[in-house]
Amino acid sequence: MTPWEDYLDWQLEDLAAAHNIPFDADELLELDDAVRLRDAGYSQRILLLEGFFSTDELPEIAHHRFAIMVHAHEQLQMLKSLPAQSKVDVFLKFNTGMNRLGFFDHEAATLAAELDQDHDIALVMSHFACSEEDHPLNALQVARFRAVRGHFPGIPGSLANCSGIFLVPSSHHDLVRPGVALYGANPLPGRPNPMQPVVSLHGRIVQTRDIPAGATVGYSATWTARRPTRLAVVSVGYADGFLRGASASDIKTGADAIVAGQRCPLAGRVSMDLIVVDVTDVEETRVSRGDLVTLLGEGIGVDDLAARAGTIGYEVLTSLGRRYRRVYRS
Repeated sequence: MTPWEDYLDWQLEDLAAAHNIPFDADELLELDDAVRLRDAGYSQRILLLEGFFSTDELPEIAHHRFAIMVHAHEQLQMLKSLPAQSKVDVFLKFNTGMNRLGFFDHEAATLAAELDQDHDIALVMSHFACSEEDHPLNALQVARFRAVRGHFPGIPGSLANCSGIFLVPSSHHDLVRPGVALYGANPLPGRPNPMQPVVSLHGRIVQTRDIPAGATVGYSATWTARRPTRLAVVSVGYADGFLRGASASDIKTGADAIVAGQRCPLAGRVSMDLIVVDVTDVEETRVSRGDLVTLLGEGIGVDDLAARAGTIGYEVLTSLGRRYRRVYRS
């Protein structure tokens, strides 16, 4: 899979919203989703990133002028069922070291000869395995992909994902694929983030309460108030994709929230539908039932939240569920 695939639900939902098309982001991108976009008037290229799974899908793919990712010999065999007048744009994926999807790089010459007569190859691509770090495999993949492209003269190539863009200019080719970085996550772990944040996440306070020092909060009583504490209960939980790993305890700092402009720590475990925030240090008159608190944004970045949850920004973003009201800003 490529970063395009990792963020396919997000990108399709954005696109569907722009064209006023209902879209179920709980489903993977399948042919039906692409057809709905085409029927709604979206005329530009639509790429089926996971390719296709049966010959039954091919006539509709050709009819709607969808491009397809081809990464397996089984797909090549199925493509032979298409009549000559029904050519489709083929995006060829090669495995240069990830060992996930794609043809082996040593198969490039054979595939170039076989496909040249049958279908229009729109792009040749591969995917870095270690581009976010200084790893010897990076140079090997750059060299392997350069050799692959030598068998497809005049056809655009794509290798660089988010982190790959910042490796070396020779990784860029004709098309780069900035996926998670477009949402503000850092493509350069351990270094300053060159991207601006674009995603914010908010939850509403449903109750406030005061507890004495020594009282506990949440399931299994893992968090203990060290002082008289004021709490704000917020209607977001792991059912919304706010990761349970962001929980706070007496031995672990959890995620933060911005309440009335101040950064405040979570108290206790993330529940299915609720989290609890310690708002003791916020002026009491500035915290009320119905107020929105910020869980992403105002200085809390995707990677900040990911670090507190013990994961990566990809998981934070792709976990956000359907129960949020989404607002799209151009």
